[in-house]
Amino acid sequence: MRRIAETIKQLLIVNVLFFVGSQYLGPLSYDLLALHYPDNDNFFAWQLVSHMFMHGSIMHIAFNMLGLWMFGSPLEQMWGSKKFLFFYFSTGLGAAGLQLLMYSITINSGSTMLLDAGVAQQTIDQILSSGSYNTSILQYIDQDKLYAMYEAFNATMVGASGALYGVLVAFAFMFPNAELMMIFLPIPIKAKYFVPLLIVGDLFFGFSSYSVGSIAHFAHVGGALTGFVMMWYWKKNQFNNQRWS
Repeated sequence: MRRIAETIKQLLIVNVLFFVGSQYLGPLSYDLLALHYPDNDNFFAWQLVSHMFMHGSIMHIAFNMLGLWMFGSPLEQMWGSKKFLFFYFSTGLGAAGLQLLMYSITINSGSTMLLDAGVAQQTIDQILSSGSYNTSILQYIDQDKLYAMYEAFNATMVGASGALYGVLVAFAFMFPNAELMMIFLPIPIKAKYFVPLLIVGDLFFGFSSYSVGSIAHFAHVGGALTGFVMMWYWKKNQFNNQRWS
């Protein structure tokens, strides 16, 4: 543990504590700490931060914590803890923001179609909250769209993946020629190519129906985009570590 940067170590410990605690509390922990859609009754403002420490499975937290250790450690060693934490939480919030925006677009576009067809707002609210509807409504909107609206309204977002994507972007900025490998593609790829490849993959799966499992692909893109903007701004304005001492 001595080789792990101090802030990274603390983030690892907190994430593990949250994960263990969620196993004991069960669904209640997700109701309180996972990120919900803002109009959902289970939404609380603190979820914008707490969801970053929640994970759905051992594999989920293992991959995220491994990535945080591998790519976050050299950044913290170069930046210091304050700058790294600011970057980490900023990219996590950016990830949540884009994913919530995509949920909002899905819900609002479907709601507009129904309202234009003369469907009452109360009926739309029932669809969003319970997923139940009269089949006669299918003359105005297809079933897949209704299901997407219900899923978006009731989605729960957990995990540090969005912030991790921001960290990956920063790593590629700082160490563009470092060679990385995907587990399922054991071919060395330079970081400046590897990270954009991951983001393109998330864009593809986010806009298509080929996603495997309930992965918030746009959260990954949001974290990466926020990280890119911050790194570009810092580089352009020559933000140095003295500002964070």
